[in-house]
Amino acid sequence: MNINDILTITLTLFAVVDILGALPLIISIRQKSGHINSLKATLVSFIIMMLFLFIGENLLQLIGIDVQSFSMAGAIVIFLLALEMILNIELFKPNEQDNSGTIVPVAFPLIAGAGTLTTILSLRAIEDFSHLEITLGITINLIFVYIVLKTTNRIEKLLGISGINVLRRVFGIILMAIAIKLFKAGLV
Repeated sequence: MNINDILTITLTLFAVVDILGALPLIISIRQKSGHINSLKATLVSFIIMMLFLFIGENLLQLIGIDVQSFSMAGAIVIFLLALEMILNIELFKPNEQDNSGTIVPVAFPLIAGAGTLTTILSLRAIEDFSHLEITLGITINLIFVYIVLKTTNRIEKLLGISGINVLRRVFGIILMAIAIKLFKAGLV
């Protein structure tokens, strides 16, 4: 177990999950539904991520997709998410059929979405990090996600709309760099 690897995983997942960049969406969901159960959203996200960490590769093999292809497809999705963040456009439309807001769209796909799942699989397959290191990175991220979900009102007042928009764009650039790195690694 390497602390630098855990830090790399944590920062990578932090940029992909982008809970701070998702604050405007979370605030909107909270306003529409009245409440987001922070603990439930965090636990469901953890379960989804851990399932994908341990059985994601086998699931892909079962349907005949190799990890490199999945990684490259995920890199394209992550790249598009980064474009959304940087250019402040909406390429992916959220599904607003569920009024609860806790599981859909907060836990999935906002926290444990396609980009996150692809990143988890890529960290394991391409970067060759251990399950323990990835689990620790996921756990650290989800602790932060829980704190953010729990304190959304205070964060909104502290940062203001401008602060949230700056964070979103900064993490968009980081996310774009991660997408390019994943794509290049998938080519090898």
